Amino acid sequence: MPAKRSPARRPTMKDIAQRAGVSESAVSFALNDRPGVSEITRDRVRRVAEQLGWRPSTAARQLSGEGAATVGLVLARPADTLGVDSFFLQLISGIQEVLAERHLGLLFQVVEDVDDECAVYRRWWAEHRVDGVLVVDPRTDDARPDLLDELGLPAVVIGGAPDARHPGLSTVWADDAGAMAAVVDELSALGHRRIVHIAGLPGLAHTERRIRTLRAEADRRGLAEVRSVTTDYSDAEGAAVTRRVLEGGVLEGGALDGGVVQGGSRPTALIYDNDVMAVAGVAAATELGFSVPGDVSVVAWEDSALCRMVKPWLSALSRDTVEFGRTAAKELTSLLDGGPARAVRVPVPRLISRESTGPCGAGPRGA
Repeated sequence: MPAKRSPARRPTMKDIAQRAGVSESAVSFALNDRPGVSEITRDRVRRVAEQLGWRPSTAARQLSGEGAATVGLVLARPADTLGVDSFFLQLISGIQEVLAERHLGLLFQVVEDVDDECAVYRRWWAEHRVDGVLVVDPRTDDARPDLLDELGLPAVVIGGAPDARHPGLSTVWADDAGAMAAVVDELSALGHRRIVHIAGLPGLAHTERRIRTLRAEADRRGLAEVRSVTTDYSDAEGAAVTRRVLEGGVLEGGALDGGVVQGGSRPTALIYDNDVMAVAGVAAATELGFSVPGDVSVVAWEDSALCRMVKPWLSALSRDTVEFGRTAAKELTSLLDGGPARAVRVPVPRLISRESTGPCGAGPRGA
């Protein structure tokens, strides 16, 4: 097992004083904009502080060495998709329950991409803003674990598979491969041979695991007309992709495995990576004149109240997302208490069959 790198040391006022050739009191006066130093000295101190990456502590308790009493969570996703995503609302609810018991605050920020997320971690570390972080949406090519190792920030990765390269990071993960296999088992038993998986964001580790599992399960069963297409998780893209595949169009942009669904190959089953897209997909199919499940069966990845507020009720993969959040927060507080990093697996999501799935009949209209 590779040795854990020593955490990078935060620059101090003493470091600035040594580099600038002045006393620590002069540094304090300059950085706190107090009288007692010349403007030339003040400018030199500020330039050195910037070069060293120094940031002021943001809380008095940090100055006394007590820590920030705050943990961080950064989300690199389109902000307009969050309000309708029940998964994150429930996850944060579970996280907050545990943090509240420990009187810990949660600092939450939404950014454009992973580069911006890494910049936030560096700033939080330099400013002593957080004691640890919860990392979501692991990527297939992810720069964040290396950075967190370098900074020495206690961290729990939510949804990533255990990684021996980063033994200092805890992981809380679900078996997406097992869940997808269960869905394909169910649909195959109902006679479905043409399946389209309307997936989430490309590049996310769990998206890729689901896509790979679907391919493997299709190959094992000899299902040649099984495809995946990635989206942004929104209801708009869920509906748009549904229309394209049911009308026999081309899956543009994020389509995988060729992505062409010709007129004679309309799917008889659709798997959506969240409840919002599934509900939007049922509406789009109905507008086109398709019956659910008579013409096409539908499965949602995340079960929620939405799945029971539409007709027909949606078959869905169910898991305790609030408990998922609690587990992640408990692992982080354990790290903050000096406990070892661990990989914790939560139960495999369970498929609940409802009205939106049924036997494959003669196929969709026009097939």
